[in-house]
Amino acid sequence: MSINLSLKDYRDPWLADGILLDEAIGFFPREFYCLDNYSANKIEYDGWVYGTVEEAYQASAFKGVAEDVVELIRQAKSPYEAKQISLANKDCKRPDWETEKVVVMEELLREKVRQHPYVKEMLLKTAGYTIVEDSPKDTYWGWGKNRDGENHMGKLWMKIREEILSE
Repeated sequence: MSINLSLKDYRDPWLADGILLDEAIGFFPREFYCLDNYSANKIEYDGWVYGTVEEAYQASAFKGVAEDVVELIRQAKSPYEAKQISLANKDCKRPDWETEKVVVMEELLREKVRQHPYVKEMLLKTAGYTIVEDSPKDTYWGWGKNRDGENHMGKLWMKIREEILSE
């Protein structure tokens, strides 16, 4: 798989201001990184413990139809590797995946909040703000390079946040 984005597509806006863009590559996670699917918050889901939400999500795409791929994802060394395994086997995904993936993601995010009080605390600190997955690469879960994506991830986080606040 090749990625057709330049290094500049990955940069935080403050790095793009002036000369820093040519001199620095940032790697320090942002304050709300715990809301990211790649954050190192183990999650128990469907009887298994996964290293991240991303790994659990990718495995769920093959549940019941390609258990060999599920096992490869469970053994992945990182969420990135889990996603690459998923992409390499995309033709084996469950037939209902496109209609069920948002439901699965919502379940996983709810579990993350339930299992990690810090994540819940950070989510509640976002009250009054729009939550955006600001990935320049993803217009479905995030808002994409042009900031006009669907932002399903942000919408799910805001839905969960509002439910917690109304309890």
